[in-house]
Amino acid sequence: MNPPQNHDLSGKTCLITGSSRGIGYETAVSLARMGAHMIIVSHNLERSKAAHQRIINEFGEQAAHYYVANLSVQDQIHQLADGILRDYDRLDVLVNNVGGWYRNFKQSADGIEMTLAVNHLSYFLLTGRLLPLLEKSTPARIINVSSDAHRQVSGIRFDDLQFQQRYRAFAVYAHSKLANIMFTYELDRRLNGSGITVNTLHPGFVKSELYRHFGIATPIVNLAAGVFGKNAEQGAETSIYLASSPDVADISGKYFADRKPQESSPASYDEAEAKRLWAVSEELTGFIYPI
Repeated sequence: MNPPQNHDLSGKTCLITGSSRGIGYETAVSLARMGAHMIIVSHNLERSKAAHQRIINEFGEQAAHYYVANLSVQDQIHQLADGILRDYDRLDVLVNNVGGWYRNFKQSADGIEMTLAVNHLSYFLLTGRLLPLLEKSTPARIINVSSDAHRQVSGIRFDDLQFQQRYRAFAVYAHSKLANIMFTYELDRRLNGSGITVNTLHPGFVKSELYRHFGIATPIVNLAAGVFGKNAEQGAETSIYLASSPDVADISGKYFADRKPQESSPASYDEAEAKRLWAVSEELTGFIYPI
């Protein structure tokens, strides 16, 4: 793949979750280079400060601002959204990029299985809270980072959504990535005609700390990622493309890989199951979408 083209994003405001390092950070740097004001969000204060400092050193004091929030905790998502709505009068691009992979069953502060809390419910809740600001800023874009791992599961496990009975790390992760895509498609249906596009993507097999929880297989997986995987800059290319390119200004409800629309798994297109997931997500977050 060729590097993403440089588009003029002057006057645009972009928020990226999980952007203090990895593909989130590389996405932020590229969009800042195009003139966008970047909102960096991470749970780690020191990494947030460092990422912010690197961006403003290169692109100027007005190039970025950062917020610290643990997006597995719903109160912190609300506090983050309150801060954004207070501090900004526009949001042109929202990139839900944060993600986690947990070797063993673990619950969030809200008592929700951690992978579901971080990888799906944070996307669902933060997007819903920021939707009024996106609507004020139309045309606006929402980008949800998913994964081809979603193809490894045949559907949403509503009978044990939080994998409390039989926890398997990869299956749980794949399940959350399917949820990302189904959320994207259902949100697209609900936003039809609003001036907001919403797309989802597979960044590729990226060298990442995401693979640190494979147990005894961790060294093998990390070796494979080191040999065959993309670096973070390459992994960010499709996110950057969807956030900035005029070629996709009017494209919505699609799954992308290597900057091209792809078919996602058959399960991801089940509208009845997507509506059911939406209702369950509203129940788990206590947030009812205004659409």
